[in-house]
Amino acid sequence: MRAIVIEEPGGPEVLRLTETPDPVPEPGRVLVEVASRGVNFIDIYQRGGAYKVPMPFIPGMEAAGTVTAVGEGVTGLAPGQRVGWAMAPGGYAERAAVDASLLIPLPDGVSDDQAAALLLQGMTAHYLTHSVHPVTDGETVLVHAAAGGTGLLLTQLAKERGARVIGTVSTEEKERIAREAGADEVIRYTETPVAEAVRELTSGEGVAAVYDGVGRDTFEASLASLRPRGVLALFGQSSGPVDPVDPQRLNSAGSVYLTRPSLGHFVADRDELLGRAGDLFRLVEAGRLDVRVGGRYPLAEAARAHTDLASRATSGKLLLV
Repeated sequence: MRAIVIEEPGGPEVLRLTETPDPVPEPGRVLVEVASRGVNFIDIYQRGGAYKVPMPFIPGMEAAGTVTAVGEGVTGLAPGQRVGWAMAPGGYAERAAVDASLLIPLPDGVSDDQAAALLLQGMTAHYLTHSVHPVTDGETVLVHAAAGGTGLLLTQLAKERGARVIGTVSTEEKERIAREAGADEVIRYTETPVAEAVRELTSGEGVAAVYDGVGRDTFEASLASLRPRGVLALFGQSSGPVDPVDPQRLNSAGSVYLTRPSLGHFVADRDELLGRAGDLFRLVEAGRLDVRVGGRYPLAEAARAHTDLASRATSGKLLLV
């Protein structure tokens, strides 16, 4: 089969299309013919060495396709069944052997592309808005990179829970996209200081929560945008890691909370995994959650997809198909 194989950490050029043996579904695992793959910042972190993984390595933590074989001991999954997954490597290939406990059956109303564009970022948006800081009706939250894949889903899920959403974007076109997703107010951070604008939009109070997947470039503004006892959920670092923080700063900012969560800790239980995915699927099937695909690339062009995602010039989700 064809697969993208990384032999050593580096830039996009290390993503090489290679002929490799087909994987075999060992006990507890399932062989999936992959139809669509999500491109995520975690793939970039692993490729570049920020997140250590054993090499050689087939990247791709999120994908969807059809079961072709099951290993010994697997129950509840059968050949011909459509499934998706997040948080398991191997998606940048024509076929992948995946731990059965991580596979999520797909309903008829959710396509392979929708699943590959939704599961990792959608479940991230779900745990952020439902568990890290459960959004309540009438409160105001700040979503950075509101026109990105996760930002669009965060905005929609926060609106589903009754929040007023302030989004940050870089361009007029991204502002339009964020507003279409439901953002009530949009700050173009290239033109306006974010924290200052947030204070103006909240009559000086600040927001109940900041959902920040950008990291280094936004951290100071995020901290300065919180109301007393607000929550800064730093769930990514697309601009780079944040410098060490003196805990006293959290006190000075109003006894605020800082957390660095990750998806794996919020879907570690299979019931929780299926519950979060099921909530998302129901919203998609009901037409209440729009899954925006910003670009589709052939598997052989994985390097271009990584370059485009890292440029932060894209909107919505990028897929390898």
